Amino acid sequence: MDKHDHPHDHTHEPLHEGCAHEAAHAARAPEALAAAEAHCTAEGLKLTPIRRAVLEALYSTHRPMSAYETIDALAATTGKREAPVTIYRAFDFLLAAGLAHKLESRNAYIACPFHHMSNEPVMFLICERCGGVDETTSEPLARALTGLVQAQGFSPRAQVIEIQGLCAHCRTKSE
Repeated sequence: MDKHDHPHDHTHEPLHEGCAHEAAHAARAPEALAAAEAHCTAEGLKLTPIRRAVLEALYSTHRPMSAYETIDALAATTGKREAPVTIYRAFDFLLAAGLAHKLESRNAYIACPFHHMSNEPVMFLICERCGGVDETTSEPLARALTGLVQAQGFSPRAQVIEIQGLCAHCRTKSE
């Protein structure tokens, strides 16, 4: 059975500042941050204030964020502009801790409250119109990919699939 990282319907308007869908996503941030803090504590990891702030910025949106977008988001909250290297170090930590993913096609990052296995294939469904990203996994896909890579004698470091198109809401709006 497929698991959907961001349980929601697609009754939102296209994403923009102040959108109800974006607000609903952000409303889940405190719960997701608490889970991230518990995960870090259980794993003996230190969620420093800057790492937490970066994660909070990622949780505040349903769209991936570049380092510079993250710097802008933090500056809007704190009034202080962090150095890019600081943000990239925070991203490195969040990636290693399994709390975020990097979308290679966008050179941007998105929070991951899903806590799936590190070797589990993850699919990102990226809407080209509204910019929203949904994360999902599939047991049948995992079995198929495992078979394919094993047949090649390949040992994957990460199994990430990025699928671009239109989300259900945007597709419906264009029909």
